[in-house]
Amino acid sequence: MAESLKDKVAIIGMGCTQFGELWDKDVDDLIVDAVYEALADAKVEMKNIQAVWCGTANSGVNASSVSAPLQLQYVPATRVENACATGIETIRNAAHALVAGVYDLVLAVGFEKLKDVGYPGLHPGKLSDKFHPIYPAGGTGPGRYALAATRYFQRYGLTPEEGKRTLGKISVKSHYSGARNPKAHLRRELTIDDVVNAPIIAWPLGLHDCCGVTDGGSAAILCRVEDVKKYAPHHLDDYITIKGVGVSAGPGWGKNKEDYDFTHWPETEYAAGQAYQMAGITNPRKELDMAEIHDCFSIAELIAMESLGFCPKGKAREELIDNGAFIAPQFREAVMRKWGATEEEISRLPEDVLVINHSGGLKSFGHPVGASGGREVYEIYKQIQRKAQEPSRQLEKVRLGLAHNQGGHPGRFVCAVIVVGVPPERM
Repeated sequence: MAESLKDKVAIIGMGCTQFGELWDKDVDDLIVDAVYEALADAKVEMKNIQAVWCGTANSGVNASSVSAPLQLQYVPATRVENACATGIETIRNAAHALVAGVYDLVLAVGFEKLKDVGYPGLHPGKLSDKFHPIYPAGGTGPGRYALAATRYFQRYGLTPEEGKRTLGKISVKSHYSGARNPKAHLRRELTIDDVVNAPIIAWPLGLHDCCGVTDGGSAAILCRVEDVKKYAPHHLDDYITIKGVGVSAGPGWGKNKEDYDFTHWPETEYAAGQAYQMAGITNPRKELDMAEIHDCFSIAELIAMESLGFCPKGKAREELIDNGAFIAPQFREAVMRKWGATEEEISRLPEDVLVINHSGGLKSFGHPVGASGGREVYEIYKQIQRKAQEPSRQLEKVRLGLAHNQGGHPGRFVCAVIVVGVPPERM
């Protein structure tokens, strides 16, 4: 029988750079900044790291991308790439090596320097031979997610106006949280009118429904749980463990099938199922305290809520969004006022709140592809430790959190899900 990772691997140090248009930094700077924050947090030295996994989609060719800036002294290093799932993949691969007993102390680092590509969006990669600035071959990200949005509106009976406002509420929430996150890229609050009336990118997705490309890096230092006393005795009261992890790659036929409905993400459902089974989670809505999920577009967050099992399909608007059940309690009233909510609507907060994308999400925090998964875990890690950089962002009590990334486009995704939390003795 396959061996479970649950509570066998500890994260004892994490780092994350500022995300944004970092014109004064290169890729090496991002790697060094993220890794050395993690090393300082774990209180270990680079010379003690026995193996490294580095994740990047577009900003490095092989493991020398990290071996040079970190001056690795001939230790094993491996580049990992799995589209937007890359960040979680680096942590998953590092954890597998620890459980196998091959290494004792390892590093997982993700990074991306997308603003230097000179392309208005994600690097076109195989979509274009000549990197034409206007006409890349193939469909666009906004276009394909717009298909998901319009299909979702039709299937679940939302008028265009209702659909636009529902998506707008997601972006307003994300920007309110991100505006209070010191390391976020787009730290500007939005109102519902800002979102609904923004220039259209691919209807119904406007400018504020789409995340921007970003520079940034993130890093995690891991060891087996039994070795925490050896490597991080100062973290005995606040290290976290991996509870479950899942990765799913679909067959990619969605865009070729006439009956593909665009309103749920099968890859997310399968990856989440793997992670939940490993973690022993049967009711994620009630058992998780927070979730950092892939919101490259506002519709992506909505459909991911349902595909991750936080509510039934077609019910995210009713059960999580309109009533504010996905907003941090301390931000809820202010965010709902930016929606134009009535006092009665603001007063009806359900008991089972699940805080989603408290960091600001990809939409506000930013999306440097290889670093995003690690950054999501970083947010959960800091919340569990009660070390949120801005005190107003600290959640009341976090014991279990989920990070989710999916790369590709509707109909052809690869997805990674990881659940992390406090070890059993601290539950």
